[in-house]
Amino acid sequence: MAIAQPSAAPRPAAHPAANPGYGKRSAPDQEPRTGRDFAHLPARESSIATYLDRLDDEADMSIKTLARHLDYGQCAIGTALNNLSVAGHLRRVRRPVIVDGCPRWVWHTFFSRTARDDAWWDALLAGAAPVTERPSPEAARSAAYGVLAGLGRIDARLTLSAGECGALEEQAAEWFARGAGEAQLVAAVTAGLPERVAHAHGFVRARLLAKLPPAPPTPSPYEVLCTACGEPSDSTALRGGLCGGCWGDRPGLAADLVHAHAGQVRAALRTGTSPTGQRHARL
Repeated sequence: MAIAQPSAAPRPAAHPAANPGYGKRSAPDQEPRTGRDFAHLPARESSIATYLDRLDDEADMSIKTLARHLDYGQCAIGTALNNLSVAGHLRRVRRPVIVDGCPRWVWHTFFSRTARDDAWWDALLAGAAPVTERPSPEAARSAAYGVLAGLGRIDARLTLSAGECGALEEQAAEWFARGAGEAQLVAAVTAGLPERVAHAHGFVRARLLAKLPPAPPTPSPYEVLCTACGEPSDSTALRGGLCGGCWGDRPGLAADLVHAHAGQVRAALRTGTSPTGQRHARL
């Protein structure tokens, strides 16, 4: 009988995305992927980390969703995420945002294939993460240039020369800096074209300027959460992403108080009342 490899993670192709703006965030400045990125971890943690590493950004990182797609229960996955946090591979954060005039919180789980220490994570979440590499010359030919060069394949009236693409590259890149995607940029330039475009360079330039999305507001700083209990905390007070209580630094309740409270809860479940005698309300 074949023996399954405990470190082999299933393929994440069918893993669902979180709500827009939530879910996984890949940490910057990671080492290239190899076959032994998580060999320093126990088998369970290595398997889960390999799976998380291959998820797209904004993938759902909730324990319930991960349990549906991995061969581990919710308790095992929760423990493994805590261990990955202590090992320097992830941090949980939240940030206040305004959506349609209403305040709300968004939650992210930052994941790093390369293990980082607490000082690095503190710098990242404070907006000052170290950068150890500069983009290569090949990477400098940005996605913006590629979009501009491809306009002529979408509609021959918008064909640009290499020089014209270079001249417009900075203006197109500003769209990406403001949160637009390639599809949004292409649609803005190509929608509702006139029958004749006399000068493709001038036409594209005018549309890039006229339809430029508004600058995004300055984001609020991340509030770091304890990976285990989810309570917000000053990042400098966390060790390995865990608060003092989850490390066991917080003194526990006396045994008689725990037994008394457990008795009240059991009585409430039998009678349908709360431990204080009030009926439970459906939330």
